[in-house]
Amino acid sequence: MRTQQRAVSRSPAKWFRYAAAFALAAVIAGGLASASAQAEDKLVKIGVLAALTGGGAADGEETVRGATLALEEFQAAGGMPGHQFEIVTGDVRDQTADAVLSAVERLMNDSAIDYIMTGYASLSNFEIEFMREEGMPYLVAANSQQTREMVAPDPDAYWMVWSLTPTYDAYETEMLPVVEKLAAAGQITLKNKKLAIISSDNAYSKTIYNGLKKSFTGAGWEVTVDEMIPSGEVNDWRAFLAKVRQDPPDLLINTDWQPGNASTFITQFLEDPTDSLVFIQYGPSVPEFLDLTKDKATGVIYNLLGGHIPSIPRTQEILKKYEDRWGSEPGPYGVLLYEMMQIYLDAAQKVGDPTDRRAMAKAVSETDKLVAGGRIVFDPATHLAVQGDDFIPIQFYQIWEGERHMFYPPKWADGEFSKPPWMK
Repeated sequence: MRTQQRAVSRSPAKWFRYAAAFALAAVIAGGLASASAQAEDKLVKIGVLAALTGGGAADGEETVRGATLALEEFQAAGGMPGHQFEIVTGDVRDQTADAVLSAVERLMNDSAIDYIMTGYASLSNFEIEFMREEGMPYLVAANSQQTREMVAPDPDAYWMVWSLTPTYDAYETEMLPVVEKLAAAGQITLKNKKLAIISSDNAYSKTIYNGLKKSFTGAGWEVTVDEMIPSGEVNDWRAFLAKVRQDPPDLLINTDWQPGNASTFITQFLEDPTDSLVFIQYGPSVPEFLDLTKDKATGVIYNLLGGHIPSIPRTQEILKKYEDRWGSEPGPYGVLLYEMMQIYLDAAQKVGDPTDRRAMAKAVSETDKLVAGGRIVFDPATHLAVQGDDFIPIQFYQIWEGERHMFYPPKWADGEFSKPPWMK
């Protein structure tokens, strides 16, 4: 009874001082508990290989930005309790073997890294063998021909490697039927069924170059000019174009992949254009290409496997997020690495332990998801994404007045082909 009386007799000011002190102690204790919990979170690092310098730097920057955007969203939405994720980059620079190996070793020497991903690292995918030797899970999105050649003989030995790009076979075979369909529809005229083709000497460009020649010559086309040049920066295509002008072909193909080279090529072609449909591999898909060419690129066609499809609503959502975050339009790898990171994070949540390499690789292999480039399902025999109109389609685009329009396949098209302004 006395105790109750003393409690009641305390002054209001004194009571509030006690209450405030208690509340402050609670806040401090809560803060310390929260800080302690964060300190106990396991740090999980994700390795990202990218060409941050050199001719592929535009792609490399997008690669890191796309992956970063997806991870930032994930963390902001609550992340994965008990884990903190961080991206660590490895610069493959000019993609020489030494540069790629140095970047791979740097990432593998970090004990907190249990997963590595890339848009592309080398031009031959030789680094896959290092991933196999170290048991390092690896998500890649390039050079699927080389990936298939390594994986297909023994898929179980490459349990850690999965490719978001499908077989490159469509790069080699689908252009012929597309050109023939354009001719059948009266959108272009095939006068001589002649082809002029040039490639740079790297695994990516050469594979497509050889496949296209086989496809067209097998259908009765004549290759009138055929050249292979060293891989790297090209400032002058005029010697090749002079040969093209001596016997103008129906189709002119350049399978070099660098956007700077592509812009120089079309600029020099337009100095004295032939009545030819012009196809350039990959380079026109990179925003840098339009920055360099402006309206000069109107009429050029190119194709992609795994690029984001404009007519998929998810694509527009990602494009807006990317532009809001980085202030620029992403090319294929900005969107692709956003999706790649999402697939990794889906697997991490499914497994519960991102450091369990085998479980993570298995979870990734079971992906069945509509992404910006189509439906991702992996072929267990090759570890490549399945290719096809209902999965990852081959996409043909045409540039017109600074805009890209997908005109094939019809299922995904958001525009139509128009005869290039230099063609009669």
